[in-house]
Amino acid sequence: MTASSVSTVVGSAEDTAGAATAADDLRRVQLDVTGMSCGACSARVERTLNKMPGVRASVNFGTRVATVDVLPEVADSDLCDAIRKAGYEAEPRSGAITGDRDDEDLSHAHYLLRRLLVAAVLFVPLADLSVMFAVVPSTRFAGWQWVLTALALPVVTWAAWPFHRVALRNARNRAVSMETLISVGVSAATIWSLYTVFFGHHATEATGIWQALVGSDAIYFEVAAGVTVFVLAGRYFEARAKSKAGSALRALAALSAKNVTVLLADGTEMVIPAEELAEQQKFVVRPGQTIAADGLVVEGSAAVDTSVMTGEAKPVRATPGSSVIGGTIVLDGRLIVEAAAVGADTQFAGMVRLVEEAQAQKAESQRLADRIASVFVPCVFGIAALTALGWALAGAGPDKVFASALAVLVIACPCALGLATPTAMMVASGRGAQLGIFLKGHRSLEAIRAVDTVVFDKTGTLTTGHLAVTAVTAVDGWESDDVLALAAAVESASEHAVAVAITAAAPEHPDVSDFQAVPGRGVVGTVGEREVRIGKPSWAAGRAAVPAALAEARRSAESRGETVVFVAVDDQLCGAVAVADAVRESAAGAIAALHERGLKTILLTGDNPAAAAAVGAAVGIDDVIADVLPDGKVDVIQQLRDRGRMSRWSVTASTTARRWPAPIWVWRSAVARTSRSARRTSSWSATAWIRCRRPWTWRRRPCAPSR
Repeated sequence: MTASSVSTVVGSAEDTAGAATAADDLRRVQLDVTGMSCGACSARVERTLNKMPGVRASVNFGTRVATVDVLPEVADSDLCDAIRKAGYEAEPRSGAITGDRDDEDLSHAHYLLRRLLVAAVLFVPLADLSVMFAVVPSTRFAGWQWVLTALALPVVTWAAWPFHRVALRNARNRAVSMETLISVGVSAATIWSLYTVFFGHHATEATGIWQALVGSDAIYFEVAAGVTVFVLAGRYFEARAKSKAGSALRALAALSAKNVTVLLADGTEMVIPAEELAEQQKFVVRPGQTIAADGLVVEGSAAVDTSVMTGEAKPVRATPGSSVIGGTIVLDGRLIVEAAAVGADTQFAGMVRLVEEAQAQKAESQRLADRIASVFVPCVFGIAALTALGWALAGAGPDKVFASALAVLVIACPCALGLATPTAMMVASGRGAQLGIFLKGHRSLEAIRAVDTVVFDKTGTLTTGHLAVTAVTAVDGWESDDVLALAAAVESASEHAVAVAITAAAPEHPDVSDFQAVPGRGVVGTVGEREVRIGKPSWAAGRAAVPAALAEARRSAESRGETVVFVAVDDQLCGAVAVADAVRESAAGAIAALHERGLKTILLTGDNPAAAAAVGAAVGIDDVIADVLPDGKVDVIQQLRDRGRMSRWSVTASTTARRWPAPIWVWRSAVARTSRSARRTSSWSATAWIRCRRPWTWRRRPCAPSR
């Protein structure tokens, strides 16, 4: 290698390092932008921001959010001022979780609905009278002009004011948008109609329908009012759709704790708002309460329902040294937790933020729509002018020239190109969040069209995610129904997931007294005059010998991955109850539908082979891979790709590495999954991954991964 080539390589490396350093120095800012009405508006704001030095911006019209990567020396106020000079309003995005923000889209929908209702009520008689007076002059009566004017003016002024206001603002900033097109079309139709009814109408009698239509006066009140009504209706339904998409996030955020009981240094407790909790503070969580932050258990033992975060129906036992996740629920026992991540740093907040960022991103189809919308309005005005010029050169009268140009404007007014695309993408991610499907960006949504293999997780995806009784075994001298009734009587006083399943299996059961829960072991109570103990086999059996029937039932159930509890009456074992996560009723049909479309299905789970095979057989999946931990699942996906199973739909795209551990992003049909190596290289791969989970890593110490 020559010296010059070495210097070239070194220079390239330095340039690359410099670029990487510059990228690392950038900080991300999100701005709420108001006043945008179409894709052309978002494109204008984006161009305005990108003209600033040291700024890279992407503006999403659907969410009204500008995502900006800027150098540290660029202030947020400078970005907001630049947007205001472009004719829009902006302010830094609040750090509150979506559920804590006001539903601005719903308020805007109500604002539009009031105007829409008034416009629709007046539009019906206006359209009838306007057409009748224009086509059949003999129906006109004294003062008919004023009747039309009285019906039209509230619609084209007050009801259409949202469009006129934006159009005037755009005019002050020498810009155009979809509102400009609507305002000009409505105003032109109204002004020309006023001129016609007061000054330019003629009373001619036609001999036929065609002659009446061709010779009618140019009264276009119904056109102006109709455009207003239909565009208002479109904007109203758009705002409603956005509100519903956001409601999924608000419902998700509502699962978080609102208050937390903090343990003070002197041992006393104090209840404070959850957002005031600080790192390393200790807080108390009692049965039925939601854990307020991610942390480590320092005292106590309890079963924790983690289904909100992991989809696993079976509770996880938390003991001193165990990690817990904010948003999960303590079922029994009392925990003292030291907060390790609070507020926006928790995994729960990260999951909510993931959906928000997915909605804020732009899909390729949306970028294309924005590019078209940015030149759409000027092109429409140009085409309208050319149309008018063409008819004028052809010798047409003023009425015909105006009508032709107006037709171009009116037909283009309700164009949904710049509105429907971002709304559809946002509603898709919002509806997905409502169904437990979390998308890491719209590229994941676009990538599934090329999927040829779908890999399913078991728990919460093919199964219900809720435990149910699968078998009851009784020893000689006992009936299964009696064993289940006694177990349900005691478990009815417990909030444990296994207890809920047993109680649901026997809703008719006797009452229990002297109930006591033994953390980590089971429950005991008095039913009638007998003491009933139900829980872990070793604890329930005590020192008594286990009958062969119960031992065999336990081995068989546990080989299928089911949970078994023993029931003892007066210290004598009388039965065993097996509890498992039942297969979803719709799972087999969904798998069959995928097979009909030529897709290959695979079951990939951390459960034991027997349980995985049983579920696979129940739903119709032949390829089952079991006993795979979360990290191993990523490796299995990579091996499948290497063998060409996913080569046709595997894609890679550059993305910014997150500073927080990526939470669950779930596709029950296909999911974007980021592996550790992918996060290190700041890239992600779209794969057909179902309800995957990563082993969370704390900033202080690692925690054990969940299955």
